[in-house]
Amino acid sequence: MEIVVERCAGLDVHKDLVVACVRAPGPGGERETKIASFSTFTDELLALRDWLVSLGVTRVGMEATGVYWKPVFYVLEDELDCWLLNARHMRNVPGRKTDVGDAQWICQLTEHGLVRASFVPPAEIRDIRELTRYRRSQVEERSREAQRLDKVLQDAGVKLSSVASDILGTSGRAMLSALVSGTDDPVVLADLAKGLLRKKLPQLRRALVGHFGPGHAVLVSEIIAHLDYFDEAIGRLSEAIDERIAPYLWGSGSSRPGREKVDLEPVVLGAART
Repeated sequence: MEIVVERCAGLDVHKDLVVACVRAPGPGGERETKIASFSTFTDELLALRDWLVSLGVTRVGMEATGVYWKPVFYVLEDELDCWLLNARHMRNVPGRKTDVGDAQWICQLTEHGLVRASFVPPAEIRDIRELTRYRRSQVEERSREAQRLDKVLQDAGVKLSSVASDILGTSGRAMLSALVSGTDDPVVLADLAKGLLRKKLPQLRRALVGHFGPGHAVLVSEIIAHLDYFDEAIGRLSEAIDERIAPYLWGSGSSRPGREKVDLEPVVLGAART
């Protein structure tokens, strides 16, 4: 079979161990195989990189196993041509019984050009993607926490969400704070409404009649504290993302007056996942 990559390596990556197989020409021109194992601590990964470079390796193939490939890939990518390989392209192959066997098989596939590299974004884009993904998870958690708040109110017979479109708006927050503080008079609670919600005072008085007890007060207080934390965290993450995407929106210069920012989160999240 044709040899496409003269000096290549295959890595079998685990959480705490990397088994490396290198295929390269020997002194007499014959193909030689070298096997070595390294831990996944950074100092060992640097030793792996130096070992591969010393053997003249030009391309390294590794399987995309969970998140364990990432520290290995990131240490090697500056010095070597790293290929991240889709695990589905290497399954169901007889004889792959050991870590060494896996590393040898990956190396052979890379050596003969039988696999295709998956897309791995540049470091700057990876940074943005990690931030946007985490921000999205925080937004989802906040949404779930808001749903828990309404469930507690429903359990207490308080039908605030049936009248107010946003129970976490200014009016809703004031009413919830009063409920937690021990106020149970629906007239007093309804009178905390602001703006257009004041047009619904009769409905609010009915909605705020319930059996809101001390246990409900504890739950609502904790949930609101969680929501406040999520709001702050999402704000900080949004600022960090804005800083990092600014060069891609406006180039290397300063921002252009009057130009509206573009939300790149769907673009970044929608890129090929690795």
